[in-house]
Amino acid sequence: MAGHFVLELDAMVESKNGNSGVQTRSHYDTEGHTGKVYGRQMEIDPSDRSWTGGVYDEQRRQWIYPLDLHPQAKSAYNHGQYNHFKIECIGNEMKTWVNGVPVAYVIDTVDRKGFIGLQVHAIFSEGEAGKHIYFKNINIRTTNLKPEPFPKDVYVVDYVPNHLSEQEKLDGLKLLYNGHSPDGWISAKGTTFPQKGWDATHGTMTVFSSEGKEAANGGDIVTKDQFSAFDLSFEFKLSPGANSGVKYFVTLAEQVKGSNIGLEYQVLDDDLHPDAKLGRDGDRKLASLYDLFPSHKQKRFMHPIGEWNTGRIVVYPDNRIEHYLNGVKVLDYVRGSKEFMDAYLLSKYHIYPNFGLAKKGHILLQDHGNLVSFRSIKIKELN
Repeated sequence: MAGHFVLELDAMVESKNGNSGVQTRSHYDTEGHTGKVYGRQMEIDPSDRSWTGGVYDEQRRQWIYPLDLHPQAKSAYNHGQYNHFKIECIGNEMKTWVNGVPVAYVIDTVDRKGFIGLQVHAIFSEGEAGKHIYFKNINIRTTNLKPEPFPKDVYVVDYVPNHLSEQEKLDGLKLLYNGHSPDGWISAKGTTFPQKGWDATHGTMTVFSSEGKEAANGGDIVTKDQFSAFDLSFEFKLSPGANSGVKYFVTLAEQVKGSNIGLEYQVLDDDLHPDAKLGRDGDRKLASLYDLFPSHKQKRFMHPIGEWNTGRIVVYPDNRIEHYLNGVKVLDYVRGSKEFMDAYLLSKYHIYPNFGLAKKGHILLQDHGNLVSFRSIKIKELN
């Protein structure tokens, strides 16, 4: 069983449509995984998707670090020749390199040790039968290990709840929720944190159910600070049939009775909540820009209701905006563009002048009357 190690090897996948990987700290044939290998895998992906060097959790959480999180590293892999791979597993950190290029950085809370394996992947068509995957120059170091630095501004997937790694601190991230108090948050309609309807003292920022009555319990909460260009990530857990949202560029200027107005990353149970069937082309479903643009997501990248999912919103200084779900980019648009303004005029927000165009605004967590929890809320301001 390998615990702490640095593994290096060369590999070549013969088929452009092939797939392989290197299992790290993995396991086989235990309770709940009968006859199966499971654990973290460094992906070798020669397809046009180009996620080589990403991290996949085989037979468990699926994609942990898809290369949508680090698109600059997609070009590191060279098809049709041997590529050099390096995997560093020290403590609870896993890093990968492809041909010397830093690719993925994961901080995980499971599997301190396990076996290393070379994957035999199923073929995708009969035409792939007989194609080969080659491995050579396989070397491992298990002593005198020293973590190799990663460059700044490479996204870190950190599964330790409400935690900032040293790398994230170096990159300029800060926590918007510390896991035990509502410091930095207030009611959207007051000057203090709600006295009821929310709990922020037990590791999650949780809004309680009021049987689906929007903003009827604790109401929305917002950050005291305002932000303009930023990279915001958060974990959320939905109860069955729940509805909520993470809003940005919230000015609190509109006089509304229910939830406050802002651009909204929709947080929703698409299968059970009726809002998923409303709007246009699915623009009220999970990870969409609510009532304006739909997210384009595959079911396999969504974690089940009752489990934690990770959302991410990136607002660039030039008004480009991206939505991610579990590391996969599912939507991009340009705030203030013709496409945006056309969608705005067709939306429920057309009655609000300059909707979504403020230079800066608060981040908001929505009380839509259902039990929803948030944690690991992190932000990095962009220049």
